[in-house]
Amino acid sequence: MVENNVVQLAKQKSHRLINSKFPPISLFDDVADADEFEFLYDLQARTNPRLLNEVGDINLVSKEEIPFGITGCSYATASFTHVNPNGSRFSDGSFGALYMADKIETAIAETRHHQSIYFTNIEGLAYDTITMRGLSCCFSGELIDITNDCDEEIYHLSDYTAAQNFGSQLRKQGCEGIQYNSVRKKDAICWILLTPKNVIKIEQTAHYEFIWDGEKIAKVEKIAKII
Repeated sequence: MVENNVVQLAKQKSHRLINSKFPPISLFDDVADADEFEFLYDLQARTNPRLLNEVGDINLVSKEEIPFGITGCSYATASFTHVNPNGSRFSDGSFGALYMADKIETAIAETRHHQSIYFTNIEGLAYDTITMRGLSCCFSGELIDITNDCDEEIYHLSDYTAAQNFGSQLRKQGCEGIQYNSVRKKDAICWILLTPKNVIKIEQTAHYEFIWDGEKIAKVEKIAKII
């Protein structure tokens, strides 16, 4: 077992941004437990050819870990069934994870960095916008706390090798997640959940428009509140 400090969080408030083109997955939100999900999934799979794309690879997460019945179950689960094959800071792309930040400003800073890389890799892109959906999250759990760890390899700005190895090791050990320092916003805290089971609630808040001027994301504007 990796020896690190452990922090016990209870009803921790956090924030997250996702691309607004990805709608909630209604099937997760329409059922109260795993048995109902199995029944509706099997039923809809016969008539809805888009279901597999919408739900993702359900085999990547144990149904016992899905928090059926909570507000925003689809938001809690989607990151584990739609896995980015390119990976992320603490995932090598073979498993999903739910990233959250202490404040919406931290979530914007983190998302702004990654979206800038995406825009930069599009040759000849002079102008573009992307709309992100803000999410207010609440979760509990026992997380590995590395906020006092100054390991430069884990906190490297662009090379995630050490962090991915660390995250993979913790996941194999059954750890619930990690509390760590944001590398995109000073004195800010982020969390990664390695399981969705401790999510209590996720609700939509506002939309944010990221504006690319051909060289950088020049502006982020709050454009709407969800009623």
